[in-house]
Amino acid sequence: MAKLLAVEEPGPRPQARGTTLLALGFRPFYLLASAFAALSIPLWVAQYSGHWPAGFPLRGAAWHGHEMLFGYTQAVLAGFLFTAGRTWTGQPTPTGIPLLGLALLWVAGRVLVLTPWAIAAALVNAAFPVAVAIGLAIPLHQSRNRRNYFFVGLLILLGTAVLAMHLSWMGIVAWPERASLQAGLDVVLFILAVMGGRVIPMFTNNGIPGTKASRHPLLEKFALGSVLLLLAADVLPAPTTVIATIALVAASAHAIRLYLWQPWRTFATPLVWVLHAAYAWIVVYLVLRALSVLGLVAGPLAVHALTIGAIGGMTIGMMVRTARGHTGRPLLADRFELACFVLVHGAALIRVFGGLFVPDAYLATVVGSGICWSIAFGLYALRYWPVLSRARIDGKPG
Repeated sequence: MAKLLAVEEPGPRPQARGTTLLALGFRPFYLLASAFAALSIPLWVAQYSGHWPAGFPLRGAAWHGHEMLFGYTQAVLAGFLFTAGRTWTGQPTPTGIPLLGLALLWVAGRVLVLTPWAIAAALVNAAFPVAVAIGLAIPLHQSRNRRNYFFVGLLILLGTAVLAMHLSWMGIVAWPERASLQAGLDVVLFILAVMGGRVIPMFTNNGIPGTKASRHPLLEKFALGSVLLLLAADVLPAPTTVIATIALVAASAHAIRLYLWQPWRTFATPLVWVLHAAYAWIVVYLVLRALSVLGLVAGPLAVHALTIGAIGGMTIGMMVRTARGHTGRPLLADRFELACFVLVHGAALIRVFGGLFVPDAYLATVVGSGICWSIAFGLYALRYWPVLSRARIDGKPG
């Protein structure tokens, strides 16, 4: 576990000039994900607010949800898993031409979803998570790293969810597109819960001397199991009262889990508090999810607690930490990175609690949240382009 993000090449290997961007998975995928996050949200906000030209092939909320879940989030997952997977296994993960091919496959998915070529879009978007699963499965199998096999299955589940969504768009299957998005969100929620449990207590204890962030084995199993139960209930689908009950029980388990990590001791350490804050959004999401299925709050408020707060907060925090650590830089956030953290969590606060408590200004909350999000990831892309495209400053490969 302690090695999770201290990712380096298993052994020395010469690195060809000009290939640095393809030296390890986090480099191209973090750059692509941040640029896409910064550019795609203004498109969505323009369409949502009525300022986008009529007839341009965006699919409204469905396109927005598809791209942020199966586009942005999957790119970050690919970069993280290929990078961490090399440390877990001591085996190579895709680099060079294979990594370039995967990056181009992801880009093709973002383009094709805007075209009339529905079958090609479906195949490419479903193929990407499966290809990432294969790229991860090979080193896991070679090293007999059974502990992390489940990531392969989760990636295949994401591929199944995105394929089902495209097939519903084409009218081939009678499966609501919202159900595909919800299943995908549940899978990503489980990934966040697993990785949060692995890294947040460790980073807290390592980064803040004297902190005793702890994990309780029974609580760990219960918290993770509750998310899997929620996934099963959503896929079935179960009655709304059952889903609400599971969500509230899960919220309680994850709140206790977070409490044991002592988040109140992290305020002076941005690289740590950003992850605690992101995990707190999981609790908020689960509570709002229960209220939304009971018809007490609007569903999008719950969804954005997860997507902006938890996914956005966790990914921006990990993208900064891994990029710094794996390029030989100190694990300290500067003002640019702190601004990114504040802007992402600010975007979540505006979108969720602004929409909840100031419903008459709902459009303004969507626009304001979108601006904060886009600035945050635009700053990251600009700040980290020279970092991700250049060799490690300590001369090591990777």
